[in-house]
Amino acid sequence: MRILWSPQSLRDLDAIHGYIAKDSEHYAGLTIARIFSAVEQLTQFPRSGRIVPERDEPEIREVIVGHFRVVYRLQDEFIEVATVFRAAREFPEKF
Repeated sequence: MRILWSPQSLRDLDAIHGYIAKDSEHYAGLTIARIFSAVEQLTQFPRSGRIVPERDEPEIREVIVGHFRVVYRLQDEFIEVATVFRAAREFPEKF
């Protein structure tokens, strides 16, 4: 399976990196690397993420990476990473 990062998810990663980098450029890089690593594992185990409780749809899943929720959609031939956000925040209305 291929990974497709949505424009929103890339903006999310950029914002996460920028926010963390205010305190530590090193930790910001590590956080983003951990997110990419977790998503890369989905190519082997695409259903390993849990079904997003707020949606209860089998094709919309998430993996938790530290304090972040990485939400993705299972498509026929690829995995689309839809959004990445802090787990303490509410699930986005527009999804």
